[in-house]
Amino acid sequence: MSPTVRGISYTTGETDADHVRADMRAIRDELHCTTVMLIGTDVPAQTEAARIALDAGLDVYVRPYLPDRPRAELLAHLAETGAAAEKLRAAYPGRVTLLVGSEFSLTQRGMLPGPRLYLRVQVLVRWRRFFDRRITRKLRPLLAEALATARGVFDGPVTYAAGYWEDVDWTGFDVVGVNLYRMGTDTAAYECRLDALRQEAEAQGKPLVVTEFGCGAHVGADLRGPGSFLIVQWLADRPKVREGHVRDEGTQAAYLTELIDLYAERGVHGCFVFTFAMRDFPHTPDDPRHDLDMAGFGVVRFAEGETGRWEKKEAYEAVAGRYGALEG
Repeated sequence: MSPTVRGISYTTGETDADHVRADMRAIRDELHCTTVMLIGTDVPAQTEAARIALDAGLDVYVRPYLPDRPRAELLAHLAETGAAAEKLRAAYPGRVTLLVGSEFSLTQRGMLPGPRLYLRVQVLVRWRRFFDRRITRKLRPLLAEALATARGVFDGPVTYAAGYWEDVDWTGFDVVGVNLYRMGTDTAAYECRLDALRQEAEAQGKPLVVTEFGCGAHVGADLRGPGSFLIVQWLADRPKVREGHVRDEGTQAAYLTELIDLYAERGVHGCFVFTFAMRDFPHTPDDPRHDLDMAGFGVVRFAEGETGRWEKKEAYEAVAGRYGALEG
């Protein structure tokens, strides 16, 4: 069964409207997406991108992003985003979904140790199991507040992009949304987790959408999944790839193809490739130690200093092929 929602995520506020318009045409016509998830902090830029996407024929998932801010600011930003999304929903009925956020246990302070997001990622990767109960205890009241905030300003479907480690009560949401990256060698465990989530969603009469999946473009990235970016020494004067890592776009392409096929086989309602572009992970073909794109998740690549013109990666062609076949 083909996923009804065949999507990819896209970060807004990084380029001008003309480039956004061209990107949305590529996402619709070349990648054969039905839907784009727009991730943004600047509400006007995100709203403009959403209108461009809707005019191009794409449905939109609007996802606010405001990491490392106090709860009051987070909820105020969500209210502003939701109000803007409601105007879009009224103009384009049935085509706009609002997310209250993503991976709050990682993006917000207080559930995992660490004053900054990057440090909390380290804790998550190495010691998360020691904080699972604390995460659940603190996450649920925040999600309840976020859901109430969204419902107060937005009349369409609402969901959340949960971390795969988060235990979420989906009762008040319209869609079960999970960032479900595959990592390691136990593919059977991943399939079991996917099946359990689908059964949980079906029991509540709700669709399951995989809100993120993807990996980097290097040997071994398929085993690292969401940790693909950790091959970079980010705290160096100029970030550089650690010794021993080799660029391999085929690894990323195969990972995305396999998971899209799995979601279709398992009857998952929708999925969003993470992500269209990572402009701050430039491609430097003549300088492998600084080829940050091999650690990034974009299906297109940018030369250093470039933010508008991109080149297709093997992952781009892979997603286009799978989504195109499912569309047919």
